[in-house]
Amino acid sequence: MQQYGISVLKRIPVLRLLLPFIAGVIYQFYLQISITCIIVTLGVATVIWLCYSVLNSSKKFILSPINGIAIGLTFFAAGALVSFVKNGGNQTQFMGNFYKPNMPVLVTLQEPLVVKPKSYKVLARAEAVLVNGKWQAISGDVLVYFKKDSAKPKLSYGNQLIINKTLVTINNAGNPGGFNYQQYCGFQGIYYQTFLGNGNYQILTTTHISSFDNWLITTRLAVLSILRNNIHSADELAVAEALLIGYRDDLDRDLVQAYSNTGVVHIIAISGLHLGMIYGLLVLLFKPFKRQRWLAFAKPITIVMVLWGFTFIAGAAPSILRSAVMFTFIVLGEALGKRSSIYNTLAASALTILLFNPFSLWDVGFQLSYAAVLSIILFSKHIEHWFYFKNKLLKLFWSLNAVTLSAQILTLPIILYHFHQFPTLFFITNLVAVPLSGAILYAELFLLVITWLPTVASFVGKIIEWLLWLMNDFIERVNLLPFSVWNGLQISIPQALFLYGCIAGLAWWLITKTPKALLYGLSLLLLFFTVRYWDFMQRNQQYKLVVYNVPQHTGIDIMEGRYYQFLGDSILQEDGFLRNFHLKPSRVLHRISNADSLEHITVNNNIIASANKTIIVIDKPLPRYYHPTEKITADAVIITKNPKIYFSQLAKVFNCQQYIFDASNPAWKIKYWKKDADSLGIKYHVVADNGACEVGL
Repeated sequence: MQQYGISVLKRIPVLRLLLPFIAGVIYQFYLQISITCIIVTLGVATVIWLCYSVLNSSKKFILSPINGIAIGLTFFAAGALVSFVKNGGNQTQFMGNFYKPNMPVLVTLQEPLVVKPKSYKVLARAEAVLVNGKWQAISGDVLVYFKKDSAKPKLSYGNQLIINKTLVTINNAGNPGGFNYQQYCGFQGIYYQTFLGNGNYQILTTTHISSFDNWLITTRLAVLSILRNNIHSADELAVAEALLIGYRDDLDRDLVQAYSNTGVVHIIAISGLHLGMIYGLLVLLFKPFKRQRWLAFAKPITIVMVLWGFTFIAGAAPSILRSAVMFTFIVLGEALGKRSSIYNTLAASALTILLFNPFSLWDVGFQLSYAAVLSIILFSKHIEHWFYFKNKLLKLFWSLNAVTLSAQILTLPIILYHFHQFPTLFFITNLVAVPLSGAILYAELFLLVITWLPTVASFVGKIIEWLLWLMNDFIERVNLLPFSVWNGLQISIPQALFLYGCIAGLAWWLITKTPKALLYGLSLLLLFFTVRYWDFMQRNQQYKLVVYNVPQHTGIDIMEGRYYQFLGDSILQEDGFLRNFHLKPSRVLHRISNADSLEHITVNNNIIASANKTIIVIDKPLPRYYHPTEKITADAVIITKNPKIYFSQLAKVFNCQQYIFDASNPAWKIKYWKKDADSLGIKYHVVADNGACEVGL
């Protein structure tokens, strides 16, 4: 196995650069090396590398290990340097270094306003902040929300505003196992948000417009207008917009969940699949001219320009951007007559993307994209050879299945780790949905071409709408089938690594029939199940209460072993989005299932009691003249649903170690409670500010 690893690095030289670069990015992100140390390491390693290159052959052979170490250190330091530079907090003009509450901020809108259920949303770039009467240049992006209680603000891309309301740092909800929204925004350079009403901002007459960005936005709006004029059903239109240019704001949440559950969400998350279809179409269009001399020059330039044009019009999302880079390497390699290893091309495209944005490494789409492509390259042909068909139709059918099955092999650990579910019927849905989506994409492109013929465009629009209805209906029907998705699958990073090791060992054994490879794979599989069993045993011993951070709602899970009892608003159980986003990640993490009652914990009249703890929930005012002769002892008191209470009264009634203010209470009320609690020396936890509160029982 070790010799094979060395052989791989020799055959894929770019991998020798990519691996230390990735290590440098990760090391810098988590351990924070000083910039001085990074530059010194980079300088010394580069000098050693350059000195080695001028040596004669005999000395090069002797010192080759030192050269390998120098190259590795160079790219390790380069990865750390890029990670440092791209971290907004390390920039001298980072807005967090200058901004203080109530300071006016000058921003430029980066996009048109997006309509949300209760607001208008837009991304803005912070330009300057008013410090002591002088404008200080700053950098960073801000999410701006406008209240929807009046006419839509007359704002568009490039408009400049002065915001007079305090910006709020973007924080996580802090719910166990929840999505790290703060990190997600930080990777995109977004650190603050604000919610504006009339009078909170001033529109300036100046604008800051990039001609290229303006052309892209205008083109996107024109494409959306064409689709909206010819496709009239809401769900079908939303999928058409997502499939063609990655516009997802109109997608229904339940429909997206259905696509996710059935393993075809990549169809509505514009990616390499769509770019590959366009690449295939371009290659087909150039085929009749293959004998023309000018083709050798025109073909690669045209293909690259069209692919990148489509990429930018589609919003240049990371999922399609990495595919554009990958296809560019492939096209240029073919044009130069250098059919390099596809593995080298993959590694080179990944290195290029990470050079520009090292935080793509944490992007789930980036991980899934490269895992899927690598998996298809490694395993699809081997799977295809499992069966042989003389019939061309059956051969094509099995070939498509082989690609679909192979893509799942290396993406499986990533899917389990991030999404905690596995679409069991993915091979059926992909077999139908992928060809259908291809036909729809080509039809949409044709619609753009013939839009100047209203009658023909309307007819094509109806065909597209029917195809979209067919695809949506098929996906939703499959989603309703029993066991269409395997839910509640929780694995840790070590378990994911054990799975990858197991896959590598078993795959190597199937290809080479080496007994050691089989032993290696089975040993790691045993380790995977051992760690998993240990985690289950740990969860069987848990006794805790979790007060979730759900804005304007009350949600409490009382856990005993691997069961829970819910206390709170029924809508959190009924609304699929609220449940899946706020509660489900914690329940999957804790490996718990619902129970009507618990064996050792009782819930009665807002009193939660175990053998060791007593928790009281207050959701209404206490009787005005209620003064018990002896204080009620409680380990914690949860205040929810905005009751009219005063801490002076609570202090007389309860002997309590901690008060918990959940997210159903308004911020202004919590402000007064905090002030009173501080004056009385009472400990408290504000769920809306500090995240979910966990209490051991």
